[in-house]
Amino acid sequence: MKSELKMRIPFGTISITEKSKELIKQILESERVSSGKYVRMFEKMFAELVGAKHAVAVSSGTDADALALAVLYDFGARRGDEIIIPALSFVSTGNAVLQAGFKPVFVDVDVVTLNIIPSKIEAAITSKTRAIMPVHLMGKPADMDAITAIAGKHKLYVIPDAAEAHGAEYKGKNVAVVGDMVAYSLYVAHIITTGEGGIVTTSRPDFAEVLRSLRSHGRACKCESCVLNTASRYCDKRFKYGDNADIRFMFERIGFSAKMNEMEAAIGIGNMEIYKEILDKRRENLYYLMEKFDKFHPYLATIKKEPDEEIGPHALPIIIMGRPKFNRNQLTAYLEKNGIDTRTLFSSIPTQCPGFAFRKYKIGDFPNAEYIGENAIHIGVHQDLGKKECDYIINTIEKFLSQHS
Repeated sequence: MKSELKMRIPFGTISITEKSKELIKQILESERVSSGKYVRMFEKMFAELVGAKHAVAVSSGTDADALALAVLYDFGARRGDEIIIPALSFVSTGNAVLQAGFKPVFVDVDVVTLNIIPSKIEAAITSKTRAIMPVHLMGKPADMDAITAIAGKHKLYVIPDAAEAHGAEYKGKNVAVVGDMVAYSLYVAHIITTGEGGIVTTSRPDFAEVLRSLRSHGRACKCESCVLNTASRYCDKRFKYGDNADIRFMFERIGFSAKMNEMEAAIGIGNMEIYKEILDKRRENLYYLMEKFDKFHPYLATIKKEPDEEIGPHALPIIIMGRPKFNRNQLTAYLEKNGIDTRTLFSSIPTQCPGFAFRKYKIGDFPNAEYIGENAIHIGVHQDLGKKECDYIINTIEKFLSQHS
């Protein structure tokens, strides 16, 4: 194997286009930086891109999860009701359930797909269960047919966390339209980014209305496009509640402060215009690395692409398999010393995240999630990388294994 010069492979990147920069300049000069016409523009662009009827932008992916769940209070849910989520995810999935006022109930994941195991869901359902929140972890779609069938049988909502799944498709459909509401992150390392931010898609106008209310403290003012915010015009609905009752200061429900601002939306608008370019490049990188990974069997594994799906190319998961003569720390240290950024592949939220100790789960309750939490990492596949960088990643891993197998 040829000796290679050490390269630098950062985990993520952000593409801020010239259009975004020009829009940000205009926004700053207008002195109108709070949520307004550019947020509305971004929402419409996102909805059209993914084929959703409605998209509601918020301030983070965590808020996207929390607000989507909080919508359920308008449709019969009560505080303390239960939401089923996978044990393995970024901790924000569990945090969002609690922030929305619900109780997270965890189900183990499959070591191969990294997603919730549908056959274990029904055992977790009780009379207080209101929704299932599957996570399309690492952009790989969960088994939505099985999950939707279970939800239909028990009259539950399905609200996927698609934080990492921009561009993912399930049986010919963008995952943005597979569920009652779908929550995305727009964080800096993701395929579509606003720097910080999140967005929720839905086909239901009543859900979208409640989402718009929730992101702004539960206000009664929840039009799709507010003339006050977007055009500074008179609103004929402003005093519909009667004398001395301004709709902007009527609060119909317990809400959040979770609006996206105009500058964030400007970054997203620019991203939307190069979305296909970003998606294609990242997917090319991911699928190339996945194909090369077969050579590392039986020591390392990654996810597989099924014929009826497209993976949202967020990152490349790497799972240590069996009982090799090395551990995750050794693999991580070697990759980092050779310039390849790594991230652990999250943790079992209920048993490996101390903040969730109050739920009284114990190690061993979620063996697959716990295994991944101790034996897996992920690395970047972003649009600034190419075949040269991907080959460097593969060659570096190959050198590591030659020294430790």
